[in-house]
Amino acid sequence: MQEDIDLALEAAEEGMQNSIVHFQRELLKIRSGKATPQMVADVKVEYYGMPTPLNQVAGIKTTDARTLVIQPFEKKMVSVVEQALYAANLGITPQSDGEVVRMVVPPLTEERRKQLVKQASGFAEDAKVSIRNSRRDAIQEVKAAVKEGYPEDAGKRSEQTVQELTDKYSKQVDSIFAKKEEELMTV
Repeated sequence: MQEDIDLALEAAEEGMQNSIVHFQRELLKIRSGKATPQMVADVKVEYYGMPTPLNQVAGIKTTDARTLVIQPFEKKMVSVVEQALYAANLGITPQSDGEVVRMVVPPLTEERRKQLVKQASGFAEDAKVSIRNSRRDAIQEVKAAVKEGYPEDAGKRSEQTVQELTDKYSKQVDSIFAKKEEELMTV
């Protein structure tokens, strides 16, 4: 019986950790006015008939805070990379000089910054809901075990442990969101 409770607690913590990881991945997709290689991480390029991640056919680097430079490993891939970036609809027009593709990230307006903070806030709330769902599932398993004969005081301690995990991961979400909000609102 104790093993079942321990498994439920581990599953809850793992679910909460996964919520944090997913939240961080979603935040990476929000463009903050700064050029980062993660902006084009999901772009696929047609390479010898196969959709291939951009970072496998080109070097991606930032030359300054607002310029992303993509240099294909093969010169003939420049136009293919440029077309893939157009098709990705990132909101930034790629510019090619025949050897590299440059993407200049325009500065964000105040209104757009507020929209992005709102979007990040939505991601934070989704992460918290996911954390609470993990808590709910674990507590249901503990209550079911108590009904089957697991000691009630041990069940209460297990529920308290689940609540402490929930609080810990919810605070992490708040902390991560606060950093992203500050990054977005900094001009």
